[in-house]
Amino acid sequence: MSRIGKKPVAIPSGVTATIDGGVLNVKGPKGVLSLTMREEISYTLEDGSISVQPANGTKAARAFWGMQRTMVQNLITGVTDGFSKKLLITGVGYRAASQGKVLKLQLGYSHDVNFDIPEGIEIKTPDQTTVEISGIDKQKVGQVAAEIRRWRKPEPYKGKGIKYDGEFIFRKEGKKK
Repeated sequence: MSRIGKKPVAIPSGVTATIDGGVLNVKGPKGVLSLTMREEISYTLEDGSISVQPANGTKAARAFWGMQRTMVQNLITGVTDGFSKKLLITGVGYRAASQGKVLKLQLGYSHDVNFDIPEGIEIKTPDQTTVEISGIDKQKVGQVAAEIRRWRKPEPYKGKGIKYDGEFIFRKEGKKK
């Protein structure tokens, strides 16, 4: 039994959910998201909540049960509150600036890195060393943050690079003489 999967997902006021031909559509104040439903899982809309149950007793159905419930919860959270990630840039001369639909990064290369901001994602730079990524799709927000971080991962000696807010960088001691 999945402890996560057993709990129904509450639908808050101002959010509507519909099931149309194998697709769960959720509409809220921040936008519309949809999820293609798995055949192994049955979804039921009942009095202000969505419950997710395995359609049969197979191992695959039990494996997808908790994950599908979490994905439904992410749809509801995305259209009501949205998701955000914060990146911190550390290093001499490293900086970021958001200009329209392009994030301009200076990361110690001989050229500036221009990152095109995808549709549905909003990037703010409150200061030169902070990048805030927000949107309604949790997967897309995390993917954009990972792609930006990939340009200059934090190194273990001085800690220079792009890291997630709250990430711990294991520091190494330098050479001994």
